[in-house]
Amino acid sequence: MNNISETPSVETAATGSALHPWRRYVALGDSFTEGIGDVDPQSPGGYRGWADRVAEQLSHGIDGFAYANLAIRGRLITQIFDEQAGPALELKPDLISLCAGGNDVIRPGGDPDAIADKLDALMRILATSNATILLFTGPDIRDTPVLGGIRGKVAIYNENVRTIAARYDAVVADMWSLRELHEPRMWADDRLHFSPLGHHTIAAMALDALNVPHDLQHLGPGEVEVKNWREARRDDFIWARTHLAPWVLRRIRHQSSGDGISAKRPLATTFTVQPPNDSLGNGPAI
Repeated sequence: MNNISETPSVETAATGSALHPWRRYVALGDSFTEGIGDVDPQSPGGYRGWADRVAEQLSHGIDGFAYANLAIRGRLITQIFDEQAGPALELKPDLISLCAGGNDVIRPGGDPDAIADKLDALMRILATSNATILLFTGPDIRDTPVLGGIRGKVAIYNENVRTIAARYDAVVADMWSLRELHEPRMWADDRLHFSPLGHHTIAAMALDALNVPHDLQHLGPGEVEVKNWREARRDDFIWARTHLAPWVLRRIRHQSSGDGISAKRPLATTFTVQPPNDSLGNGPAI
C-alpha cells in the first residue's frame, strides 16, 4: 500500500482561514477519544488517535487554533459528566466532540435507554457553551468477536444518540455507517480499540461530518488475511491471555484501566504538528 500523506497542500494552508469557523476545540470521552490503540511516543500520553488527527487538520492555516483533549480511558458516562464537563466549559470552546456511553453499554446489565438519559443530561450542560458539538454513534460491531453479542444494545443506544443530537442541534459522526470498520485491520490487537488505520479512517469521517476539507485519504478495501483453524485458535489464545484475562480481572476487582491516568491535553493550547513519524509497522505511513 502506498504512503498516505496528511500534510496539507500549499493551496489548502493558504486558504485555511476560510475552511471552518472554529478556533478552540475540546474533546471529551474515554479511551476511544484518548486514542488508545494508536501508539505514538511523540504524542502526549503516548497515544495519538482520531481527535489529535482532527485537531491537526483543523489547525492548518488557522492562527492561534487551540486544542484540548480531556478524555481518559475506562471512563463511564457519569465520570465524563463529573470530571470533564466543567473543565471543558471553562476552556470556552467553540467546538466540542463527545463520544460517551460505550463503556456503560458493554457492561452486563447496561441499559441503553438509561445511559442515553445520562447522555442527554451531559449534552444539556455542554450546550450552554453555544459551541458546535460533534456527537458520535457507536460502530457496528457485528463482526467483532469480543463485542458482537451486544450489537443490539449498541443499535438502540445509537438511535437515542441521534435523537439527542437532533434535540441539541449537534453534528453526528456516524461510526455505525462507516463500513470500513468491519475490516480486521481497523482494530487493535486487543479487539476492543481501533488501530492507527482505524483512527485515521474515523478522523476522516469526523471531518467530513463537520464539512471541513482535509487531506486524510479514504482507504480502499484491504486484502483479507485468510487463516486456517489452527492459526485462528492460536491467535484467540494469545488474545485471551494478553487482553481478555486482564480486562476480566479488572472487572472483578472493580478497577479501571484509567485509574491514576490524567488527561493527556488538559489545557487548550496551540496545536503543534509533530514531524511525521507514524507508520503501521511495514505498512503505510498515515
